[in-house]
Amino acid sequence: MANINRNPRFGNRNAKRRTLMDSNVAFPVTEAYKTLRTNISFALSTKKNKIFAVSSALASEGKSTVAANIAITLAQNNYHVLLIDGDLRKPVQHRVFTIKNEVGLSTLISGSNTFKEIVHHDVIENLDIVPCGPIPPNPSEMLGSDNMKMLLEQLSVHYDYIIIDTPPINLVTDALTLLPSIAGVLLVAKHAQSTYDAIEEAINAIKMADGSLLGVVVSNVSVSGGKYGGKYSYKYKYGYKYGYGYGEYSDYSTPGATSATQKSSDGKDV
Repeated sequence: MANINRNPRFGNRNAKRRTLMDSNVAFPVTEAYKTLRTNISFALSTKKNKIFAVSSALASEGKSTVAANIAITLAQNNYHVLLIDGDLRKPVQHRVFTIKNEVGLSTLISGSNTFKEIVHHDVIENLDIVPCGPIPPNPSEMLGSDNMKMLLEQLSVHYDYIIIDTPPINLVTDALTLLPSIAGVLLVAKHAQSTYDAIEEAINAIKMADGSLLGVVVSNVSVSGGKYGGKYSYKYKYGYKYGYGYGEYSDYSTPGATSATQKSSDGKDV
């Protein structure tokens, strides 16, 4: 389980999320992503390909920011990387990287556009991005389609790593439909928000679908007391203020969600 240290968060849904492209990102954050980059490389070394999904159990757990930062740190190591916004319900990668979203994965799979027409090359050096495009009425079916499978097979020849940002596993089945075509799933959990039960449910769903769990990344971990110092609190909370449905936008990093502390059978916080 990897710990990713906390970046400052934005409450404005239109605000740009913090990524490793920002000059004032704290040193422990960049080092944590470099360690994660190494761990991912080892995890994928024995897999059928180097295509993986980044997901979470529930919404608002930081998966999209983690996916973006993993893509950036791999590109910084001179790998040719493709980041696909496969969240065809609430896409955010076009906001993260400030690129257009008129066409994208949805129009590519449907046959309305070619890959050359929808890909954004070298958004940063070595990193190409495919945005979501218009939100379709059938996200799960599109991601699990033969067109998507063939697309990933073709792209895997041209890229060292392909990262797919997908919706939360416990809420919709989109990420699970990709499992036959990818090496596995990297699960993101948010410190002080994600619950053990929710994480376990997501892991079990991956296993039931004969998928591979590459690892769990804990986001939003605070650091204090020096270069690498600080104590980590493992009390997980859950909040359902932000629903997850068609066509609505949710700022995954918005603070202040209504939450309740999960209790164990003996009445203690867990």
